Amino acid sequence: MNSQSPVVYNFHLPRFPARLIAGVVIIILLVILIWTACYTVQAESEGVVLRFGKFLKTVEPGLHFKLPLGIDEVTVVPTRRQLKLEFGFTTPGYTNPDQPPKEAEEERSMVTGDLNAALVEWVVQYRIDDPKQYLFDVRNPAQTLRDLSEAAMREVIGDRTVDEVITIGRQDIEVSALARMQELS
Repeated sequence: MNSQSPVVYNFHLPRFPARLIAGVVIIILLVILIWTACYTVQAESEGVVLRFGKFLKTVEPGLHFKLPLGIDEVTVVPTRRQLKLEFGFTTPGYTNPDQPPKEAEEERSMVTGDLNAALVEWVVQYRIDDPKQYLFDVRNPAQTLRDLSEAAMREVIGDRTVDEVITIGRQDIEVSALARMQELS
């Protein structure tokens, strides 16, 4: 018989000192704090800073710092870009979350003053001047502008004949609809 004693392997797991573990945890926490404290506002936008949900200030484009971990939140609003709302059609590749595809057909069907039906397509272009007002003075600004524009256009189209709508009155309709929208807003 072979009387060899069994081989015993003595594996010791490396022990990390408590200071090293604490140091790594602190470094990770600092990286998270710095990561959540930095933000960038793009060139065509302004940032609206909220502290605990209350308006604090607006900031210009560039790299900025805020209080981390959700204390300060930043909403970026495109103030230097021309925005548009399309009515009665959609441009391929342009997605508008405020306009479901089936709604386009309904919003372009209008009744003229002489009780004829007309299919009217139009675009509203706008720019946001005051991001604070845009975010806090109206509950849903894009949908409000959409509803306001549709109401003004239906009123203006309803005051004209179908011939005016599809031929000579287009410029006058544009001016009248813009004036009516400004009255309502």
